[in-house]
This record gives sequence, C-alpha cells and structure tokens, in this order.
Amino acid sequence: MNIHNIETYRAAIPLHTPFKTALRTVTVAETVLVKITCDNGIAGWGEAPPTHVITGDSLAGVEFAINGVLKPILIGASLMQRERLFEMLTKGLVGNYSAKAAVDMAVYDCLAQQAGMPVSAFLGGYQESIETDYTVSVNTPEEMARDASQYVQDGFSVLKVKVGKDLIETDVQRIQAIREQIGPDIKIRLDANQGWKPKEAVRAIQRMEDLGLAIELVEQPVKAANLDGLHYVTSHTDTLIMADESVFTARDARRVLEAGAADLINIKLMKAGGIHEAIKIAKLAAIYHVECMVGSMIETKIGITAAAHFAASQPNITRYDFDAPLMLTGDILQGGITYDHATIHLGNAPGLGITEIDQRYVIAESALK
Repeated sequence: MNIHNIETYRAAIPLHTPFKTALRTVTVAETVLVKITCDNGIAGWGEAPPTHVITGDSLAGVEFAINGVLKPILIGASLMQRERLFEMLTKGLVGNYSAKAAVDMAVYDCLAQQAGMPVSAFLGGYQESIETDYTVSVNTPEEMARDASQYVQDGFSVLKVKVGKDLIETDVQRIQAIREQIGPDIKIRLDANQGWKPKEAVRAIQRMEDLGLAIELVEQPVKAANLDGLHYVTSHTDTLIMADESVFTARDARRVLEAGAADLINIKLMKAGGIHEAIKIAKLAAIYHVECMVGSMIETKIGITAAAHFAASQPNITRYDFDAPLMLTGDILQGGITYDHATIHLGNAPGLGITEIDQRYVIAESALK
C-alpha cells in the first residue's frame, strides 16, 4: 500500500461564541484539510489548524509545507514501512508541526482502515469512550460565571477556565464567581496560557487554595521556555501543575520530566507533529508515572477525531479537552466521533470513521466529487 496522492483544502467554520484566552481571540475556525489516497483506493484524512501564537503556523505555511515539501518526498512511499515513512516525514523539514500532524493522522487513518480496525484499537485499544471538559473563555467574572453555569446545565462536569489575561486579583474573582455559581462538585481546571510570572502564579494559586476553590490543576502558568519558573510554581503549590506549551516533542517532555518541572503533561497533536510523536510522549511520561491530558486547538471534528482516538489508546492519558467542535456553527464531516453531551464515543468504523466531507465549508477548489 503506497501513497498515490496528497491533496489539501482550506476550510473555515464560524464559532457560535468568540473563544478568548490570554493569547488570542478566535471567531472563525480556519484550517487546512489533508487527504491521502493510496494506490489500493484507501483514503485517509487529517487536519492542520494554524495557531500562530502557539505553533507559529499559518494557513499558507501549512499548505506550502505539505504541497511544496512533504508531498514530493512522500509520494510513492509504502505505508507498510511506516517507521521509514514517519522518519521521512520528521526529517523532511524542521518544525512545521501542524503540517506534519495533518499528514501523520491521515497516514494512521489509512493504516487502520487497511487493518480493518478503528485507529484507537490499532494504537492499543484501551477504551472506547472518553469524557471531555468544556472551556470557559476569559471574560468578566459575571460573564464567566453565567457561561460556566450554562455548560454545567448542558451536561459537563469538568470545566477548563481561561485565566492569565489581567490582574491576579481579577483572576481570583473569576474563579470565585464560577465556584459560587456551579457549586462544589464540578471540577475546575485553570489554563493561564503562559499569562503569569512565576511568583504571581504561586501567589494566585496559593490564594485560591486558601479560599478553598478546589482547583484540580493549573495549566501552563508561566512562559513556555521558563522551565525553572515552571518548576518553581510546581514546587511551591499543592495544586497540580500541567505543562502545555513547554512540551512539543518527546525531547521537550524529557526535559520537563527529568527536572520535575510539572506534575502533568498536555499532549496536542498540533504541537507534537502527529500521533507518532505523541505516542512517544505518552510512553515516556508513563515511565515517570506522570499522567497526561490530550488537548486540542480550535479544530474541526477531523483533527479532534484523530486526537480522541489517540487519547483513548493509552492508559496514562486520563484527561481530555476535546470541546472545539461543540464551539462551531457547523460540522464539516459525517462520521468520526460522536458527542453525547460530555461523553465522546469513538465508534467501531475502520480508521477514523470519516465517510464524507461537507463541501459547504471548503473554501479552496476541491476535488471531492
């Protein structure tokens, strides 16, 4: 089974509510879709949403990386020699993790289809359904409390709350307002998106601990490159600290794990360059008895389906952040994962289970006929 063709398509879907973090505000999910067709007729799908402030990728950059660099390298490559193929993908160009991730997930889609198995089973088959959190965008304390209450009413028992944009006291007020609104039984996770300095982070977290706000974890409180600062926060607070932007590759994960700089690691396919590298991160973390979350960018259900299948395949992945498709005004595909409120079902279809792409959301000229 060899790669016969690689095609890319731009797509865009508006969000029903702006997504706000300490780093950016998003109103439209823009993405690049990738279709790999093999010489036996099997076709696999992948996705690369450009997230400038995290991965440094752009729409045009992703398209050129795939069409101008990776496609000439990979056409004709055998999927039956997948380690060689992934080596070609990794060494084909430096960085460009989102572009690599899109190709990688399409390759795994093809491989699992050939094996007649869902991708999750092909990778290990640990579980068949998982529970996602839902993200509360950063706004005024009153707005965030109302949003949090609505998400709980919608069936979510875990909320991921964005902070790190304003003064520490404002962030504390945000979490107080949310906790008062939703009660003591809903899990709250904070994501500062690198928005705090180390001493600020410790002060904020300790303040919330003293107030009994029951924060489950705090994600990436300080700048990604500041591992000493991340270690300082981890060692001076009781709340679990998760590394996100500090960890792209397995090499990054090793640095964090060896330093004891974080209690948890957030793996994202768009940072890792796909499932192949993400598995290495998860396995490495397991050696250190460190649990992982699998998160996402603002993606369509194509990328989230791939991430969910990966997440469900590994026993030390215990937390899931796959709410992005629920924020969109439309669904770009038929097939893939399905949502029952917070519960995500993977299904039993071979590969990623993608049956059709809705061309209404495809911007560039498409060959999907």
